[in-house]
Amino acid sequence: MPKLWNETIEAHRRAVRDATLETTVALVAEHGLASVTMSQIAKETGIGRATLYKYFPDVESILIAWHERHVAAHLEHLTHVRDEAGTPGEGLEAVLYAYARIMHGRRQHTELAALVHRGEHLTHAQQHLHGLIRDVIAEAATAGEVRDDIAADELAGYCLHALGAAGGLPSESAVGRLVDVTLAGLRPAP
Repeated sequence: MPKLWNETIEAHRRAVRDATLETTVALVAEHGLASVTMSQIAKETGIGRATLYKYFPDVESILIAWHERHVAAHLEHLTHVRDEAGTPGEGLEAVLYAYARIMHGRRQHTELAALVHRGEHLTHAQQHLHGLIRDVIAEAATAGEVRDDIAADELAGYCLHALGAAGGLPSESAVGRLVDVTLAGLRPAP
């Protein structure tokens, strides 16, 4: 097949997949997880059921794929934030603020959250996130902007656990204070 034809087919597949993911999440938000069917998804997406089953075996697999894409976008955003910062300390601060905002905006205690916040894909994403934070901390410690008496790996765990609380905070200003307190725990001892 010509290259252009392959690219067109791949673009079509991506479009169908993306439409399926977005439609499914919208239906779950509107009707609840237990009420959404593959037939409903196919109809709302504008594709045949047989085509939908070529992409996904069930509703749960669609939601897991949506979450994988969602998490990958967050990780990409955090990497971009890190890369755009000046000093390693500024990169750490920018990444921690961005992560806390993500946590603050996350839907918690929903059927969808309970379904997608488990499984191998989440373990991989958490490891990637931990590694990103660890590496930023290590760079800042090398530059003397962060304490170096505690391993960067342990400090990354501290940051992730502390900033996980941002999801329950009432406002952006409360999120900012949480990040400030977390950063204070990373500063080098006088």
